[in-house]
Amino acid sequence: MTGPAVPILECRGVSKHYGALAAVDGIDLKIAANETVGIGGPNGAGKTTFFDLISGLTAVSGGEVVFDGRPITGRQPHRLFHEGLARTFQVTSGFGSLTVLQNMLVSVVNGSGRERPGLLLTRRHRDRAMAFLAEFGLADLANDLVSNIPVIARKKLMVASAVVHEPKVLLLDEPVGGLMPREIDEFIALMNQLRAQGICIVFIEHVMRFLTAVAGRALIIHQGKLIYDGDPHGIARDETVRSVYLGSAGLASH
Repeated sequence: MTGPAVPILECRGVSKHYGALAAVDGIDLKIAANETVGIGGPNGAGKTTFFDLISGLTAVSGGEVVFDGRPITGRQPHRLFHEGLARTFQVTSGFGSLTVLQNMLVSVVNGSGRERPGLLLTRRHRDRAMAFLAEFGLADLANDLVSNIPVIARKKLMVASAVVHEPKVLLLDEPVGGLMPREIDEFIALMNQLRAQGICIVFIEHVMRFLTAVAGRALIIHQGKLIYDGDPHGIARDETVRSVYLGSAGLASH
């Protein structure tokens, strides 16, 4: 008889304090390898700070982060990326003076952690980059400067750059922020495509329509604490969550 599966990502009392302010306040969490988890909460609730702690961008004040069965607290973000923990950000700038293809090549060559510095680009690199651009519907924009492409294309490019090395966990910070409804539908389809590939996705999002359509499990963070963990469709019925969002637009479907 086998024991319970080891979570792919676990937080044990993870906290971040700035003086007397607890931006993240003792979060305990286990996420399985096959889960898609959406995180909501009011502005300033600590969601992005929580991502910063998981991804190694910010040092924890207390607690421990465990990834794939190994403690990773204090490990540098680029090392975590090489080990299979990828993360995107709210700002979707990319390298604006480079083309879409060149941006993708940066990730293909430098993101694996296996290439030697100064290695010349090969046909293999280009083919892999173009294959991912095609998969994300960006092949027609390959030779366009990133500064000239639409916001949704930049967001898709950022996700493509993060998943090109087949991460075990993908952290997305507000992936559909600023998008139009039809563009959100495109992203819902993209997320379902990534889920089908077996990638564990954890994302922060204010757009509840996207969260409920994509996530199999929802978390709500308020004042640095986890106040809800359950069915995404149960968020609006939870009394604690409703009291937090009362009078705000946080539960809008957009």
